[in-house]
Amino acid sequence: RLWFFVVISISLIITLNAFAKNIPLAETFALIFISVISLILSYITIYKRVYLTNNIVYMLVYPGIAAVFVQFLNLFTLVVLLLIISLYDVWAVWHSGLMQKMAKYQINKLNVFSGFFVPYMSKRLKLKLQKMKKSQLKKKKIRVNVAMLGGGDVVFSTIAAGVVLKTLGLVPALLVIVGATAGLTYLLMFSDKKKFYPAMPFITAGIVIAILLSYLIF
Repeated sequence: RLWFFVVISISLIITLNAFAKNIPLAETFALIFISVISLILSYITIYKRVYLTNNIVYMLVYPGIAAVFVQFLNLFTLVVLLLIISLYDVWAVWHSGLMQKMAKYQINKLNVFSGFFVPYMSKRLKLKLQKMKKSQLKKKKIRVNVAMLGGGDVVFSTIAAGVVLKTLGLVPALLVIVGATAGLTYLLMFSDKKKFYPAMPFITAGIVIAILLSYLIF
């Protein structure tokens, strides 16, 4: 867990440092302030397991990691990387089961998960809740399902958006984000509950389509 704490802290510092120019403090004090905030958030995420902050913290962590790799990639190497990662994701989830083992090890042994928790309700539960009165809803405890999204799925999407931003501009980069989100949304909507799926092939498909559309439109 110490390794997770160190990596998350460094990534948060990189991400938050991008906003340091907007802080009305001297550069040294701004860096100290950012470092303290990063250490506190990392501690809460790793050692306290506050699920409310988990997704927020990782949303800040992965742009910091992505920023390191964006400068070394162009569109061609990006697409090649995404295809390789997608093939590996398929193998690791559906053939070797490596991803499931890693996720279970993190949660059961380390008490951490380097990804996102996405709560969702079944259609049956939604219909049941719609029929209930507001007074009943306040008293009733509702159990929702939780889908887990690996951090790699987010970091590679962020890298793709960064490379496209650097190469083609802001609007194509936003289109890439929409494409990645659409691919992931499709997977979440049509996947079976309590089963593991490789998200990267769907995300990669959305990103590649977005890049092609960017070339056609812009």
